[in-house]
Amino acid sequence: MTADGDASTGREAAATPDAHAATTIDGTTTDGTTTAGTTTGTTTAGTTTAPARTGRRGRAARVAGGLAVLALTAGAVGAGARMGAADAVPLAATAVEAPPTPTTLACVGTLQPPAEREREDAAFDPTPVEPSTAVDAVVAAGPGAGAVQVLGPGTDGTDRLTPGGGALRVDGLGAPVVVRGEPAGTAPVLAAATTSLVTAGDQRGLAAASCVQPGVDVWLVGGATTVGATATLVLTNPGLTTAEVTLAVWGRNGPVEPTTDRHVVAPGATEVVDLGGAAAEQRGLVLQVSAAGGQVAAHVQDTAVEGFTPAGTDLVVPGAAPATRQLVPGVVVEESQVGAAVGPELRLLAPGDAGTSARVTLLGSDGPVALPGVDEVELAAGTVVDVPLGGLPAGAWTVVVDADEPVVAAAVTTRTGTAGELDDRPRVERAWSAATAADAHGAVALPSGVGATLVVGAVADGPDPTATGEGRARLRVLDEDGRELSAHDVTVDAGTTGSWPVADLVDGARAAAGLELEVLGGAHVVWAVGLQLDQEDGPLVSVLEPVPVRDAAATLRVREDGRPARG
Repeated sequence: MTADGDASTGREAAATPDAHAATTIDGTTTDGTTTAGTTTGTTTAGTTTAPARTGRRGRAARVAGGLAVLALTAGAVGAGARMGAADAVPLAATAVEAPPTPTTLACVGTLQPPAEREREDAAFDPTPVEPSTAVDAVVAAGPGAGAVQVLGPGTDGTDRLTPGGGALRVDGLGAPVVVRGEPAGTAPVLAAATTSLVTAGDQRGLAAASCVQPGVDVWLVGGATTVGATATLVLTNPGLTTAEVTLAVWGRNGPVEPTTDRHVVAPGATEVVDLGGAAAEQRGLVLQVSAAGGQVAAHVQDTAVEGFTPAGTDLVVPGAAPATRQLVPGVVVEESQVGAAVGPELRLLAPGDAGTSARVTLLGSDGPVALPGVDEVELAAGTVVDVPLGGLPAGAWTVVVDADEPVVAAAVTTRTGTAGELDDRPRVERAWSAATAADAHGAVALPSGVGATLVVGAVADGPDPTATGEGRARLRVLDEDGRELSAHDVTVDAGTTGSWPVADLVDGARAAAGLELEVLGGAHVVWAVGLQLDQEDGPLVSVLEPVPVRDAAATLRVREDGRPARG
């Protein structure tokens, strides 16, 4: 597929299976055909079009006699009580424009080393190579593009952008860092992402995560602590006050009582929790991280091995809080069979006191696809359920989960490679996709040297996510100066998912440094960016969720206290 009818870029395109998505962009279908004589191309499952884009009396009294003094005192107290009981006077609220504040994004650091770094046989060293970790950041040129700086261990103060927009990359990071963007009149369009690449050993994989704004209530859906699986919770406090963190854990048999459910994270510090010790032998994990006193960023590092063969490493990032509808975008799968031991899965949990029935809809390029046993899933209260998605045709998907009780959701996909010299089975890579909010104006920083694919799903409002309608959005591809490389109006039919290699959306040899997508209306739109890096022993994959763009102007409503003053 090409943008504006051309395809030319020096950037590696993500090797996403060609599902012949029935969406088009700039009048070009994903199979490369161009609609002539019109600005809109349409097929059976989606559409994409391409026009331009466009802040007392005090009074002393002498009274003879103690009795008179006592009477006067009692009277004064009584009068004061009557004054305090006066009715409040309702006053109209006034809208006051609040100046934008700096945007702070917390970025994960490098991968945590495995607990067992050495084995007796050097041929089975779990970490023959160290992770290569970098942070990429981009701020769109234009209003709001203030100075940007990367702060934290391993930075020397020179990792910054001057006002006006641009992109930067910081290599060789170890500990988590903070990307801070100053506003310039309005809030900036700012995104950043961490990537950790490991090409061999137990942690073989491409682990990537968008940098996030810290919070006080974080849901993490993913990970396991059974034999061969390692799950590590990483808590980072980028603020100035100590955060007291409470941890709630669920597994396949219900709520799990962790060995330690409270953790104190000092300002600027990182706390690492081995979930294999805190919640041992759990095949499926869901965590709720609650913070008091300060805000934290949290993620789970998920690694699996089969014997001595690596079976994938990725980062489980914060997803949407419990809700009766969850949307999981960016689920890019390879061809698999129903019942296969290795394949995509959907993880669900009803964390409340009541169980529910979850209705699962899988939206592909040609619309919804039904899988046996997937459309209706019974969820017992507090019990984690993994739903196999094997048998889905290769391509990009959006997962819709509807339930009568609030649930949380995430999906994991796999890529099968080849067996190494000492492996007894093919190597496997995995990627987690978190549930996200719909219709968010967001941005993604694209890692240098990694193929990227934009995945956009459209979901109809109401009980039927495949009902008629279309989702519309405006996409901007940003270059290393934060300027617009290309702009595209995207339209996707409700009930479908479209995908486009980012390399096909730009002209010339300049690589894309970031994407900005603004939802315009219609059906609900969710999106993510799939990453893929091809290696000799198989592809390495991950998923980046968009970083929300804050409103350009914030308004506070203030009101004068209408209660009478006590005097």
